[in-house]
Amino acid sequence: MTHRSRLAGFIIDCQNTPAADSARFWAAALGLQAEPARAEGDAEYADLTGAPAGLNVEVQRVDHPSRVHLDIESDDIDAEAERLEKLGARRVGFVKRWWVMEAPTGHRFCIVRMRDHDAPANHWP
Repeated sequence: MTHRSRLAGFIIDCQNTPAADSARFWAAALGLQAEPARAEGDAEYADLTGAPAGLNVEVQRVDHPSRVHLDIESDDIDAEAERLEKLGARRVGFVKRWWVMEAPTGHRFCIVRMRDHDAPANHWP
């Protein structure tokens, strides 16, 4: 069965910093607009709107060291995880509704559910 995926955007992980505080800085630094922070369970996020090419940019409060990671969205996150494993990535773990992956280069990234099914995407066998 085929599936689709594409670059969804960038997530700015901010260690032990409230998402609203992080969003104010990053919105000003990147020329974007900060949306109000929101909680999802024990997680805290704030969207930064106005990114080019419709990319999703957001900040999130995390417990691990601060870093930037990218999200790949797919209409079949398990199939996309398998495809990327064949390229050398490894699954770190399933969190809530997405896969945390690690590239052969050591970079962490996530595979999330596709938001806009009408947007252009890569097709994979």
